[in-house]
Amino acid sequence: MEGKLKGLNDKDVEERIKRGKVNNIPKPPSRTLAQILRANILTSYNILNISLAVLLILIGSPKDAVFIVIVIANIILGAFQEIHAKKILERLAVINSKRAYVIRNGKTKNITADEIVIDDIMILKTGDQILVDCEVIQDVEMEVDESMITGESDSILKQNGSKLLSGSVVTAGQCYAVARCVGEETYAAKLANEARKFKLINSELQKSTGKIFKIIMWMILPLGVLLTTSQLMSGNESWKSALIGSVTGIIGMIPEGLILLTSTTFVVAVIRLSKLHTLVQELPATEVLARVDVLCLDKTGTITKGDLKVSEIIALKENNIKDVEKYTSAIAYSFLGGNQTNKAILDKFKENPNLKVKSKIPFSSKRKWTAVEFEDEGAWVLGAPEVILKEGYVNIAKCVKSAAEAGKRILLLAKFNGEILNENLNGNVQGVGLVFLEDIIRDNAEEAIDYFEKENVKIKIISGDNPITVSAIAKKVGIKNGEKYIDSRLLPESEEELAKVVEATCVFGRVTPHQKRRIVKALKSNEHTVAMTGDGVNDVLALKEADCGIAMASGADATKAVAQLVLMNSDFASLPSVVTEGRQLINNLEKVSELFLSKIVYFIIMCISFSLLRLPFPITPFQLTLIGSITIGIPSFFLALAPNKERIKKNFLKRVLQVSIPNGVMIGISTTIAFLVGFHSGLSMKQSSSLSLVVFTALSLFVVFKVSRPLNLYRILILFGMVLLFIGAFTIPFVRNLFDIAPFVTTKANGMLIITIIGTLGMIFIPKIVKKIMNKPQVC
Repeated sequence: MEGKLKGLNDKDVEERIKRGKVNNIPKPPSRTLAQILRANILTSYNILNISLAVLLILIGSPKDAVFIVIVIANIILGAFQEIHAKKILERLAVINSKRAYVIRNGKTKNITADEIVIDDIMILKTGDQILVDCEVIQDVEMEVDESMITGESDSILKQNGSKLLSGSVVTAGQCYAVARCVGEETYAAKLANEARKFKLINSELQKSTGKIFKIIMWMILPLGVLLTTSQLMSGNESWKSALIGSVTGIIGMIPEGLILLTSTTFVVAVIRLSKLHTLVQELPATEVLARVDVLCLDKTGTITKGDLKVSEIIALKENNIKDVEKYTSAIAYSFLGGNQTNKAILDKFKENPNLKVKSKIPFSSKRKWTAVEFEDEGAWVLGAPEVILKEGYVNIAKCVKSAAEAGKRILLLAKFNGEILNENLNGNVQGVGLVFLEDIIRDNAEEAIDYFEKENVKIKIISGDNPITVSAIAKKVGIKNGEKYIDSRLLPESEEELAKVVEATCVFGRVTPHQKRRIVKALKSNEHTVAMTGDGVNDVLALKEADCGIAMASGADATKAVAQLVLMNSDFASLPSVVTEGRQLINNLEKVSELFLSKIVYFIIMCISFSLLRLPFPITPFQLTLIGSITIGIPSFFLALAPNKERIKKNFLKRVLQVSIPNGVMIGISTTIAFLVGFHSGLSMKQSSSLSLVVFTALSLFVVFKVSRPLNLYRILILFGMVLLFIGAFTIPFVRNLFDIAPFVTTKANGMLIITIIGTLGMIFIPKIVKKIMNKPQVC
């Protein structure tokens, strides 16, 4: 037929390209390089810090602007990770780029996917991926796997006039097909386009930090004006000193260290996860996965490998098992390169019986059987028992039903005793044996499922396959409530009713792409944090809707583009390790957040105190960098990397504020009192400031001690190291001079000790009282 087909000529192709009828693949729904840079640079947090740094440089105090290094580091870390992930995906897309054979000018031509134009005649054969929506134009029968599009794993029979969807794969047969839809008009592209809008990940840490920052931004303007005015009226040596003091107070209220630490620990987690073959596209993805309480899985490609295996072969009645094996394998070897069933039989039988074929009828999902007539061996049929045996099926129905309920597929080998072997299969058919096939479950799938079950993460299976089969596999891998299944064609239209159904159901079969999204949305409406795994275009909408989308590297480009995590080895068993990393990250960050939020509170207290007292602010930005590094920056980084597998708790912000606010109030008041004691007892301004700096640092180190509990050797070493740095900063002359710290004032040692002890006791007992009051049960 190829000789008769001329296809498009060069002029036809050029004309279609001009009209835009070419297969220009839509760009995946991810941020561009410019958008990534803009999102990481142009934030209110960055603008405020940069403005303060510029102000310090302009007034002649560049060393006090050193805090800008933290801001720059935060921008670089965030942008670098997102750009890095983007490049990896683009490389994957190039590596996986597809080509097609078309007929042009009467000749076969091999072209790239984006060179296909509408009305191109394509040559499709077994194993080819269909790159555009097209239509069969040849009187043939072929099988197509549409699982990447519909989720249905069974091959679909296609004949002359049948539509073929882009993303599907030819599993048996070959044909000529004409391109009907290209580019954004294809079914797969339309699904991907529904998810094109970029969505920020739902990170509680980032939301909490954002809330704090919004509150601080509202407070900074009035407090900044108040502090600046009071500093100018405080009798400072110069207006420059007054402005430096004001900037210190404002910087102290900004949680720049917390933002940097969050980004840094996310990046460390990303590096660790890369060793586990997991690509993180958005930094907070590990946090969100750690908070997940519902995990939605597809069956094919996630729990199972997508392949079949022969689990058992039995002979019926008095037939010989060797004959069953011989003719089953002979049929399979007559159709090399066939569907998954055929491949499973070939994997079972490595040796070809080498029977001479007289005639054969290929498998089709319409007939549900295949047949081969061998010379001197007769005709044999392999396929669905109920179709081949017809009325005689009742004799083996119980056996077949039992196997089906166990998640197995059953093929009947039968001897055809009719006169002519044709598609009608008219004549006596005698059952000889049964071949049992089952899905190959991924290595460690059961172990991964068990992990999530123990961690109280509900598993939901959302599949395009038969719900009974999926349910059997769910039970086999140990999924709790795996027997509770539903055919998604029966799902209620009401969102309220659907929310009830999804809560009570574990397995959803025959699910369409839009139904997958509805199910995920309904789970979220029940206040669940939902993760979704997927590899096909049919999963794109649900991946986008989920709190955390997890794609397989072997899947469609569209799924990788919308997901937050990509499993590079396409193995869902990697997820427990990802969750462990996430939990370590979140639990440790919650611990060290107490350091940063305490700092914000005590600087607010000090800003208010020194504004009302009209006294010079006792700390400079450069000193703040030193003390902040000793009491917050360095210890928080190492504490954030310590092992921690505890379950994630909700209400992060509430729990942290319950201890941070009392800490901050006590440190702020104690530091102010220490300054006043020195100032009113005749010490110089520099000595008074240094005195308050000692109390400030000592109490801040006590917060580090609180955060480090329960103590172990690793945490004790961190504390010991910070104490040594503290002593060195106030005793080594070079460091004192560099940071403008006066020599230690021994005459006020007792006063400093008393203030520090009182502040310490306040930080021990006040948070306990606050927690007791805030967590007291409400009495109706």
